[in-house]
Amino acid sequence: MSTLEKNLYDRIAIKPSQQQKPVVTSRAYRGLSTVNPENTSSTLYDLALIKQDLLNHFHIRQGEKLHNPKFGTIIWDALFEPFTDELKEAIAANVTQICNYDPRVQAEDIRVTSYESGIQIEMQLTYLPYNISEKLRLDFDESAGLTA
Repeated sequence: MSTLEKNLYDRIAIKPSQQQKPVVTSRAYRGLSTVNPENTSSTLYDLALIKQDLLNHFHIRQGEKLHNPKFGTIIWDALFEPFTDELKEAIAANVTQICNYDPRVQAEDIRVTSYESGIQIEMQLTYLPYNISEKLRLDFDESAGLTA
């Protein structure tokens, strides 16, 4: 190996990229959502991701998910049924089951009421990894679908 070849390695310099992204260490959960077109990014973190995962579960009618017919909610099928005490208890049990499905969330004080064109669910949600609570209201409407 000649001296020119040996000096070649000394002359090669690797420049770092101009835009280094900062390392994000404070976020525990990261995921994607394309539901809200107003978002500038489809990436969700932490509380927003947990809430979107829970809402996704409520958007699925029970029996629609392949290989898991017990996944989803019974509320979509109950919209056109008479609102009896038995139905109210079944919906409350279903909401509790959905919230218990996600180990990051605990639901308390679940209230099921009906209004002119749908069913309303109110619950106190606790995001367990963060020990943060918030009240969540879901409106299952016959014509508009699910609104939170």
